[in-house]
Amino acid sequence: MTHLGLKEGDVVVIRAGEDWPEHLFRVDEVFEDLVTGYSITGPLQGEYGEPDLSLILSVHSRATD
Repeated sequence: MTHLGLKEGDVVVIRAGEDWPEHLFRVDEVFEDLVTGYSITGPLQGEYGEPDLSLILSVHSRATD
């Protein structure tokens, strides 16, 4: 089962951690335990990342087909 039904182009909210604030993240690929993509807000804007699915708080917006 895919976490939250995520797919390429969805924008999710990544929870804050010790080294980063809560921010929006555009999903490129979805794997069993993580997603890949780029931060689109905050000080990490434009940075590539591979956050664990456990860091996703919610889906901010869905990709249009």
